This record gives sequence, C-alpha cells and structure tokens, in this order.
Amino acid sequence: MPYALASTRHAERVRGAVEGRLPAPSDSPRLVSSWQRSFERYQLDPGSVIGPRVLSAAELREIRDREESFLRASGQCLTRLHDMVREADYCVMLTDAHGVTIDYRLDRERRNDFKHAGLYIGSCWSESEEGTCGIANVLTDLAPITVHKTDHFRAAFTTLTCSAAPIFAPGGELIGVLDASAVQSPDNRESQRIVNQLVRQSATLIEDGYFLHRLASCWILFGHQNRNYVEAQPELLIAFDENGNVVAANRRARECMPCLDGPRHIDEIFDSSHVQLRDIGRIETIAALRLRANGSMLYARIRAPLGTSGYGGHSARSSQSAGAAHGAMPLRGDAASHEYDRSALGPFLRSADPRVAENARIAQRVAGKRLPILLLGETGAGKEVFARAIHDASARRNRPFIAVNCGALPESLIESELFGYAPGAFTGARRHGARGKIAMADGGTLFLDEIGDMPLALQTRLLRVLAEGEVLPLGSETPVRVDIDVVCATHRDLAQMAGAGAFRDDLYYRLSGAVLTLPPLRERRDIAMLIDMVFAEEAQAAGRPLALDATLATRLAAFAWPGNLRQLRNAMRYACAVCDTVLVEARHLSADLAASLPELAPRAASWSPAGIAATSPLSDEDERARIVAALTAHRWRPNAAALALGISRATLYRRMAKLAIVGPHRV
Repeated sequence: MPYALASTRHAERVRGAVEGRLPAPSDSPRLVSSWQRSFERYQLDPGSVIGPRVLSAAELREIRDREESFLRASGQCLTRLHDMVREADYCVMLTDAHGVTIDYRLDRERRNDFKHAGLYIGSCWSESEEGTCGIANVLTDLAPITVHKTDHFRAAFTTLTCSAAPIFAPGGELIGVLDASAVQSPDNRESQRIVNQLVRQSATLIEDGYFLHRLASCWILFGHQNRNYVEAQPELLIAFDENGNVVAANRRARECMPCLDGPRHIDEIFDSSHVQLRDIGRIETIAALRLRANGSMLYARIRAPLGTSGYGGHSARSSQSAGAAHGAMPLRGDAASHEYDRSALGPFLRSADPRVAENARIAQRVAGKRLPILLLGETGAGKEVFARAIHDASARRNRPFIAVNCGALPESLIESELFGYAPGAFTGARRHGARGKIAMADGGTLFLDEIGDMPLALQTRLLRVLAEGEVLPLGSETPVRVDIDVVCATHRDLAQMAGAGAFRDDLYYRLSGAVLTLPPLRERRDIAMLIDMVFAEEAQAAGRPLALDATLATRLAAFAWPGNLRQLRNAMRYACAVCDTVLVEARHLSADLAASLPELAPRAASWSPAGIAATSPLSDEDERARIVAALTAHRWRPNAAALALGISRATLYRRMAKLAIVGPHRV
C-alpha cells in the first residue's frame, strides 16, 4: 500500500476511534485516552509522517551533564538488554523524565534505519509533541506498556513496536523511561510479550542501581526470601541513616512491606534480638531476620556507607566496598535527625562546613514557600546540585525540574526556548509551535542558571512571568497560566550589576527573595572529607580497589581548586583511570594539576580530618603498629578506631590499604 494512502487511512481510523465510530486500539483504555488527548488537547495530526523533534548537540550535552549519575547507573543495563534483543533488530533507548533520549544502544549497520524512524539520541517523545507512543504513555501513566504498530497515534510511527517501562528515583518520582523498539516486527502484538518483560526487568535493575548510587552515604540492607539470592540478586533494598531511621526503600520492598510507607526505625521492622545487627555489617555475613509485621523470615546482608556527601545527593555508588563493610551499625536517633535524613537536603545539613549547613537549613525552611531563591557562587561550586536538592525537598519533588543555562543559549534562541512560540511564529518554526521551558516547568521548579547572562530585553518578559504568573509564547496573543517555583544561580555580582544598569533592579529584587552563597571548595572546612568522598566514588566507578596516597590527599586539600567541585571530580576520575597500581599518587594526576599542587614542608604538621596535627611523621612500621593497636583495642570497629586515632574513617581505610592491614575475619 502506498505510504500516503496508508497514512490517510490511519488518520481516518484514529479520528473514527476518538469520535466513537470505529473500534478503539487494541481494546486498551490507556491507548484510547492517549489518542483522545493527542487529538483533542494537543491537536496533533494523526496523518503526519514527520519524525520526532531532535535536540541540538549543545542542548543534549546540557541534559546529559545534568543526568550524569542516572547515565552511570544505567549504562551496563542498557548494554545487557540490547544484547538480549539485538538479534531481533531492536534498539534500546533511555530517556529522561521529559521524554528526551539521553542514551541508546543499536547495531551500527542498522543505525540509518533507526535514525530515519526517529529512534535516535536526542529525540523527544512527549505526548504533547508525538502523541501516543511507548515512552509518552509511560511518562503520562507511570506504568509499563507496549505500543504496537498502528497503536501509535501518528502515521510516522505505525511500523514501529515499542515496549517501555518507567524508572523511579528513591523518593518515588519518575527519573526516566527505558524503551526497546523495532522498526519491523510481526503484526501479532503477542510477539512483544517477552520483550516487554525484559524491558520491565531491566528498568527495575536500573532503578535499584540508581537507588544504591544516590544513597551510598546510607546503610543499605540487601534482602531476599531465599538465602542463595541475597548476594546474586537481592530483591529488597532498604536504606537507613546512622541513627537507624529508614530513609528510603526500593519499589519491591515497599510493595512487600507496607510498614515502610511511613517514618520508621529499622528496629521496628525487624526483630533482631537473636543477632546483633552491627555484626552483620561488620563481618559481611548473611543473617536471617524476622519481620515484626507477620513473623516471616528474610535473609539479608548490610553494607556500610561508602562516603558522606557535603554538597548534594549525587554522591552514591552502587558497587560494594570491602573496607566500608566493617562499620558499626546505627543506633536510634531523634525525630529531628530523622527528618533531616529523609530530606534531599540531608547531606548538606550534615556538612561539616557551617556555611553549607546553614544554607541548607534556610533552604529547607523556604522551599515551597513561593519565595524565589538566588544562589551565588563560583563556577563549579555545585549550584545546580543544590538547586535540585531544594526542589527534591519541596512538595513539588514529583513535578518537573527544568534547568536552563542562560549563558549557554544564543541570544537569538533563548526567547523561544524560554517562552515557546505559536505555530508559524517565524520562519523555520515547527508546524504546531513549541512549549517553552517555563511552560514545561508548570507545577514544578524552573532553574535559571547564569541568570546574570540573560539579555536585558528578556529580563522584562521574565519579570512579567514572575509578577503575573503567566507566559506569552512568541507569536501568540493568548497568555498561558503557569505555576512555578523559581531558583536562579549566577557567579556574577547581581547587586552590583543592577546598580550599574547591567541588570534590571526590579527583576533583581524579585529574584532575591532568599539569597544563598555557596562557598568555593578551597574555603570549605569539609574539603578533606569531600576529597575522600569524591575519590571513593571514582574508585568504585573504576571497578578496582584503589587507595589515595596520604601525602597526595594533604596536598589536594591545600590546593586552591579554581574549578571547584567540578575540577575535583574530573581530577579524581582521571587519576583513577590512568593509575596502574593500587595506590593513586601525584604522578597519576594530569601534568598541569600535579605541577600546581603545593609542596609540603619536610616536617610540617600533617593534616587530619579531625583537625589534629601530628607532631612528626611516623615510619610505615610505626604507623602500622599504631593503627593495628587502635583497631585491636576497639575490636576492629573502624568508627571507634578512627576516632581514637583522630582521623576520618575514610582516611583509616586508605591507610589500612596502603599498609596492607587486613581484619582478622578476612584472612
């Protein structure tokens, strides 16, 4: 059948189904509702054969940078899923929470076929733009689905079959969609049942990996009803803080254990009278725990925290850490501590730097209070991570978080990007127009990064949005109501710019409802812990045991870090990648950084995370004896031994690795 005729017939079928004259697609209420929304609300053309919108390289790069932790947690699962379905000519795609394809896997020889069908990185699959399709339906209904061939709303996609499943963050909000699509497949939709199941299983694996990634600073309980699967394939994941308060649980745990819905302490869930829970984490054993709710048994092991983040929730790693598994179990804490730990701002609140902790306390109070927040700080100081934590700590955490870098967009594009445009607004405009980033943030948070770089002409339009709660797309005469929280960030002195006329003073006062200044890395009191934490993350990501040289750690803590946290992470990632030994030393840094590090005085007091200076350096033999004595005295409990030695637990692990100190139960 000619393509034009097929598209016309498909359009007639869609209109007939929406109007009730023809049968609904696949007898699925979800598909019927999606067809109705696509036709009536979004006014899409079912006969359209135009492929999906594809972002520019710069736009895609910005989104991928923002989703770095999600991409890390999902990469191996994408490859594994593609290996299972590639023989049937499927590609695998991962999107963010707005339907933008941020990663994909396909066979190179089929690249052109998939790209022609729109199955390509950077493609956008929201229902408002593309109508009924696998990804769009998951974004709307938050449930897995297969959209098979003519189930699609638009004629452009009626040869495709798409099976998609949602991926949720530990807090329950959608973070992305996993999709497996084929350009050609059998007409019988039952042929997709196995692919649908594989996609759902893979989405769960990604979800659990991201759970471990985000919550690496917590204690994690890995559980299964069968002892033999605790290590190989744990079903239940429960994260809790140092006081024993449950912070989060994965989807399977919440389904099996309704008691996790509210704030709970770990001792209220498990009857551990027959076993000391702290020993489970310390000796890496598998223990049988009895559920208080119904008396059933669960086999579990417990992993100690991998690191403590001082600047946001992106501090986790899902891999196991042999050294970190020797910690003591948490004890019961008070309600205030529990509330902090459940908040996305918790890592900031627990920071050893008083300015960071105070910023978090203020942010926690003003989040969701309809008060614009202005974040000031040097480039790379973690402003966007902090803004995201504010969003995640507010009542809007399940709504969109839309980030716009005002300094990265050309002046000619920023207006249409922010405010959107009506159909035919300008030459080259999309046929149906486009929603702007402000409208996309409706109900959620709009983050305007580098707000100081916004052109003066657009500042006036932004002021209207903030004052009247409505946005007027380019070429349109009808404003659109929006309900947004606004967080802005800049490295510039906006007050000085406003005084000099380079920034509208009325907009400055509108944006500066709460002004928070993030300190640069070189001024942070927790810089040593941040170095330990970032190194531990990158070492885990490298997939092999690595230790940071103590002298190098001291020099890194004394460095000025002009690029702040971003520079630190890149430096640690590079060092872990090129290191050819167990010990990461200065020679493993990039040449420019190694040459810039300060040298230490021969007998200068050495830094320690606890702020205690050693009067003189010890020989390796003396240092080893001192550490072994402390560990022995404290029954090989690293927290207590590190406290007695006046160092952090991370530093203790690093020195144990360097000096080949192994616990007696691991020999």
